[in-house]
This record gives sequence, C-alpha cells and structure tokens, in this order.
Amino acid sequence: MSLNTFGHLFRVTTWGESHGPALGATVDGCPPGVALDAGALQHWLDRRKPGQSKFTTQRREADAVEILSGVFEGQTTGTPIQLMIRNTDQRSKDYGDIAEKFRPGHADITYWQKYGIRDHRGGGRSSARETAARVAAGGVARAALAALAPGVTITGYMVQMGPHAIDRDRFDWAEIGSNPFWVPDAQAAADWADYLDTLRKAGNSVGAVIEVAAQGVPPGLGAPVYGKLDTDLAAAMMSINAVKGVEIGEGMAAAALTGSANADEIFMGEDGRPAYSSNHAGGILGGISTGQEIVLRFAVKPTSSILTPRRTITKSGEPAEIVTKGRHDPCVGIRAVPVGEAMMACVLLDHLLLHRGQVGENRGKIG
Repeated sequence: MSLNTFGHLFRVTTWGESHGPALGATVDGCPPGVALDAGALQHWLDRRKPGQSKFTTQRREADAVEILSGVFEGQTTGTPIQLMIRNTDQRSKDYGDIAEKFRPGHADITYWQKYGIRDHRGGGRSSARETAARVAAGGVARAALAALAPGVTITGYMVQMGPHAIDRDRFDWAEIGSNPFWVPDAQAAADWADYLDTLRKAGNSVGAVIEVAAQGVPPGLGAPVYGKLDTDLAAAMMSINAVKGVEIGEGMAAAALTGSANADEIFMGEDGRPAYSSNHAGGILGGISTGQEIVLRFAVKPTSSILTPRRTITKSGEPAEIVTKGRHDPCVGIRAVPVGEAMMACVLLDHLLLHRGQVGENRGKIG
C-alpha cells in the first residue's frame, strides 16, 4: 500500500495497524536544533488518547510515544525522527464476525475490493487509531513552529454535534479544555452530554463539525497555483478518518453572500501593518496567508462501528446482518479535535519551510 506520506519539505510517513504490535510515524525534514523530548510529544497524545470519558471508546491505551532516532541531547539533529507508540489493549476477538462481512459505512468493502486482503482486526490501517501517529508528528511540528515562528498558536474545538451547534454569542476560549467535547460553549457541553449519552446507550453514533483556528501565522505562506496553503490544509483534513467535508473561512456560506458583503476591506492598522474589516476568507487569499487568523472547519461522519443491526453482504456476496462489537467512539469527532490541530501544525510548518527556502523574508513591503 503506497501513499502513506504527506508534506513537501516537512514530510510525515505513518505506519502500523490498529491491532498490530505498534504504530508510529517517520518524520523527515524537521530542522536541526529544535528542543524536543518524548514528554513534549506526550502532552499532545494525552489529549487524544482513548478511555478518558464515557463519551469515547473504552479501549485503554497509554499511547506512550518513544523517540527512536533523530534527537540527541534533547535537540533534533536534522535526520529522520522515528516515533513509535505500542498497542497494549487490543481485543481482536471482538472483530471475528467482520472477517467475512463488511461494515456499512466503513472502508472494509473498498479495502477488500482494491487489495483482496485486509486486516479486519479493528479495521487495520483504516482504523482511526492511525491518527495517534499523526498527533505525535504534529507535536514535532509544534516544537519546530515554536522555535521558528513563536507567535503561532493552534486551537481546535467542536462547533456542532449532530444537529446541535454552539451559540457563537457564548463562545469562550477558556471553556474549551473544561469539558469532554472541546467545545467553547458551556451550555452546549451540558446539552451535548445528555444527547450523546442517549445515543451511546442505544448503541448508535453521531457526526460532528470541528473548527481549527491558527493565530499569529505570518503573511506569505503558500504559493500559486498548485501550492496553495488552503489546498494542502484541505487535503490534510480530508485525509483524517471519517472526514467528509472541509471548508475554510466562510466556506460554503460564501455562496450566499454578495461581493460587497464577502470582501474583507483593508486598511492600515495602528501597528503599521495591513488590517482587515472582517475575515470571510479565513486568513488565506489566492492560496497565500494574509496574516489574519486562519480558520477552517471539517465535518466528521458518524462512527460506522455501531451496535444497531445493519444489513450488509459477505465476501461471497451473500446477504447478512451485522452488529459491530468492541469498543468504539459514539462520536469520533471528539478525538478528531487534537488530530485536526496536529494536521494544521504539520501543514503550517511545511509551508513555513517552503517559504523560507524560496523567498526568505517577505519581499513586498507596505507603507
């Protein structure tokens, strides 16, 4: 299976399966001299790991990351960084029934059609467990960004669960880390808890919308025409398991606006830099960052592994019914939040390195 690598200069290759002995990432292109240790990466993995509340899978994994290469005396050396996370709580027997059947809404059937072989234990490579490796790689990217562009901050949060959206008038950054849904609305967090608990007890699942915002991004990242920053951001988010849609800035809603309403007017700020009246563009114009906050959203479908009986077929084409046993997220969007942050970090670092390599400092001066 090819195409397990993403990035241009900062390149990440993930490897491993859900029920294999381990999974991980090989990170190539990280600049030398970046302060890095396993503890720094573990902070981000702890935000994603399973079993932290009744609203996520009860699989118990420490998700302890090991750095096998590329770091010496607490600093990156500029050589490939090998990261490994051992699997310790697999229950492969839970998946015996799907060895011959395909779960509706899952990649089982397409993997089989393409390759003629698949690891049915937990979904193998198609499992969302693969994203642990991305979060580890994202931790490397965050460390490098902290060294090269210390003003950059990346924050993800849920803005919708099923049909229930947050109230933007109650948006509170401080609330994001205070509830199990990474939601910036305390009232929504309480309402969603009751809603998801009902679905969980019924053996069902639901989708979500996650928003990721990056502040302090310098202007100039990205390039025309095929190297657009938003192109790579969209591709990165779409590569996350269960993601079915991505939008940047106003996104799909921009189709309902007039040109005069959508245009972000420009003026000179008090700091002598360009400022904007609004941010319908999501911080990117012509594929190049403006210096404003970069805002994107992605939609995650409901978890396909559910206890609700579904009709399907077997590998021999016979009709069947399937109930997926095991431990699964009733809303996979919860743990997709730190994954979206990690992918944002990887793409931003990649484009920062590309920009430095081609342009250095921005050449176009204003004012």
